[in-house]
Amino acid sequence: MRVDKWLSAVNVVKRRTIATDMLKSGVVYVNGMKAKASKDVKVGDKITIEYLKGPKSYEVLQIPTTKTIPKSQKEEYVKEL
Repeated sequence: MRVDKWLSAVNVVKRRTIATDMLKSGVVYVNGMKAKASKDVKVGDKITIEYLKGPKSYEVLQIPTTKTIPKSQKEEYVKEL
């Protein structure tokens, strides 16, 4: 799954367009390397987002099969580090 789709599907960001803008700005890293929107994520990947207040890191636990998941199931797909 593309990193921009994954970020919006697991409710890390509200909309895919926001995720795409973040990737274009160069503030999203996958396993320590700057990522493009088309970068595929796999289980076990570490995603870091450089916010103004400081970085936040996430670990991919599962890849969702649907477009979005319920917020109550977020812990099954992503772990905040």
